[in-house]
Amino acid sequence: MPKSSKVLLTVKHEHINEPVTESVADLLALEAPIDYKSSQMSMNMAGGGAQPIGKQDASPDLEDGRPAWNSKLQYILAQVGFSVGLGNVWRFPYLCQKNGGGAYLVPYFILLILIGIPLFFLELAVGQRIRRGSIGVWNYVYPRLGGIGVSSLMVCGFVGLYYNVIIGWSIFYFFQSFQYPLPWSECPIRRNGSLAIVEPECEKSSATTYFWYRETLNITSTIADSGGLNWKMTLSLFAAWLIVCLAVIRGIQSSGKVMYFSSLFPYVVLFCFLVRGLFLKGAVDGIAHMFTPKLEIMLEPQVWREAATQVFFALGLGFGGVIAFSSYNKRDNNCHFDAVLVSIINFLTSILATLVVFAVLGFKANIMNEKCVVENAEKILGYLNSNVLTPDLIPPHVNFSHLSSSDYAEMYGVIKIVKEDSFAQLGLEPCLLEDELNKAVQGTGLAFIAFTEAMTHFPASPLWSVMFFFMLINLGLGSMIGTMTGITTPILDTFKIRKEVLTVGCCIVAFFCGLLFVQRSGNYFVTMFDDYSAGLPLTIVVILENVSVAWIYGTKRFMQDLEDMLGFRPYSIYFYLWKYVSPVCLIILISATVVEMAISPPGYNAWVQDLATEKFQSYPTWALVMCFALIIVAMLPLPLVFIARHFNWLPDGSNKLSVSYRKSLAKEASTLEDETRFILGKNPSETPSPMPSHRAYLGPGSSSPVELITNSTSISGYGSSYQTNPAPPKSES
Repeated sequence: MPKSSKVLLTVKHEHINEPVTESVADLLALEAPIDYKSSQMSMNMAGGGAQPIGKQDASPDLEDGRPAWNSKLQYILAQVGFSVGLGNVWRFPYLCQKNGGGAYLVPYFILLILIGIPLFFLELAVGQRIRRGSIGVWNYVYPRLGGIGVSSLMVCGFVGLYYNVIIGWSIFYFFQSFQYPLPWSECPIRRNGSLAIVEPECEKSSATTYFWYRETLNITSTIADSGGLNWKMTLSLFAAWLIVCLAVIRGIQSSGKVMYFSSLFPYVVLFCFLVRGLFLKGAVDGIAHMFTPKLEIMLEPQVWREAATQVFFALGLGFGGVIAFSSYNKRDNNCHFDAVLVSIINFLTSILATLVVFAVLGFKANIMNEKCVVENAEKILGYLNSNVLTPDLIPPHVNFSHLSSSDYAEMYGVIKIVKEDSFAQLGLEPCLLEDELNKAVQGTGLAFIAFTEAMTHFPASPLWSVMFFFMLINLGLGSMIGTMTGITTPILDTFKIRKEVLTVGCCIVAFFCGLLFVQRSGNYFVTMFDDYSAGLPLTIVVILENVSVAWIYGTKRFMQDLEDMLGFRPYSIYFYLWKYVSPVCLIILISATVVEMAISPPGYNAWVQDLATEKFQSYPTWALVMCFALIIVAMLPLPLVFIARHFNWLPDGSNKLSVSYRKSLAKEASTLEDETRFILGKNPSETPSPMPSHRAYLGPGSSSPVELITNSTSISGYGSSYQTNPAPPKSES
């Protein structure tokens, strides 16, 4: 007998002819007839013993026809491609600069250990064990919290709508990069008869800023003014959805092959940029500025909140993509190794991207500082010629034809001291490199303005621009494949529909919904969705995932399941992280997020064309309603499913186990039945059918002649034990 199946039998003396529970009979019907005479027990007999679940000879992939990864490398690349996205390139460096430079890495790494890896491991484990998408998994863990999967799917939908718009922008810039000089390298010239003037909007801002807001987005000044569709962006969005559709149309058979390129190519580009960047003037200044720790900032609560949020979203927790990808694994795959490996790769990628970004921004800051020195030196020469300043204010070693930053700083300091009363009227700037490096940019401002401006100063700038935006396309594509898998997998698990039809249908619907974001005011809606559609709902989804496994299903029980599945027991620290540390951290994060939303006025940065600058504006009433509707709609399935299942208005879905999962349960049930007959010493016809009481509910109950009481923890799927009543599994924590 397997060591986890020490069985105590209580036999009823009277014979009861009631039928076995239908779902159990269905499971047993899947098995081939058993030759009881030739069957061998594991009670000190040679060759005896049924293998634990997940250790059967037959591959689950072959049993139920569920698609499977071609190789472990393909799966790892898929998880890396999903977790490593645009945020690693344009969000992490900004947070690092804003929150203490190198000191920010300390809270980030601590929180990665405390909540990132444990929760990532949890999602990988439940997906691999149940072999279903997000909806199916949480239906089995605890049916009343089955709304977790639906909320996860809806958030995936919201994020996918605007995320693919960013890929569309990258596609537009990618094709614009095939020209020299780059179209954003200089301000356009407006001709008025024989008079040629620089475009005023561009002159007041910069060439790259003008190209982004006017040539690319053609943006309006308020969110209320839609301005109609921007056809260039509409075509780019169509191209983005076409690429995504082709990548995922055949599920992991097609997306897995795409991942070989889309996951690896960004690393090639990042290393190329790093090598090139290190040889640029000022690159070392940028990197040194980035990693100089500001320890006093590290202790601020805001730093830890933003670090926790970044850890949370960097790994893709709660989106359903992690669960969907892992559901195509073999059940005995070492998902603990996968969780640690992918998390570390993600962290190192963020550091690599930060090195690249600040090497390039250091080069840009150096150029802008030199430009500032030249412009202000010309002002000083003008003041000298007009006798506003006297020559004795200029240090004797200063040479205006070869003026260095240090010489200008010295000259600036002397003039500021001597002309203290009238200094402000001179309009001189300090031109400090530190000030340029402190100009924090993130998101689209980093990718489409700051970085593009830096690349215009590169030799062979079109080549670097093509590489950069092709990298962004691939980073976005990897995340979109995971997002789409998080949408399609649970739907395919729940409904019988052709994969290709569902994928094409989802992409068509998403394209038409995405037209909201390619209006001239579309960038404001991208900001709205980014701020409100994912943050709070996803945090709530993940804490409910954590609670349902650690507190409802039971941490001890879950640890035993992992031992049966993996062949070894995970470190005991996970018990405490899942049960106590992660829930507390997530509750604090939710509280901080709600407080932040309450004290921060909801609004957006609007581009004012006349001033050629951004200006914060509050959302109008209808837009505020839309903001909070995004949060409510994403979280609404949670209470609705809970109430519906509490009052039995909605079936719990536990009769929809995957075929391979049901077969593995059936094999275990048959083994227990065989052992029961052996112990009772009866013929098969005389022995009542056993009802393993530690199994989860699979259908309507019926009484059983034999009660099996086991002292082992469950080795069945989450919340799927045979029970005579449709009650959720009791916690064994």
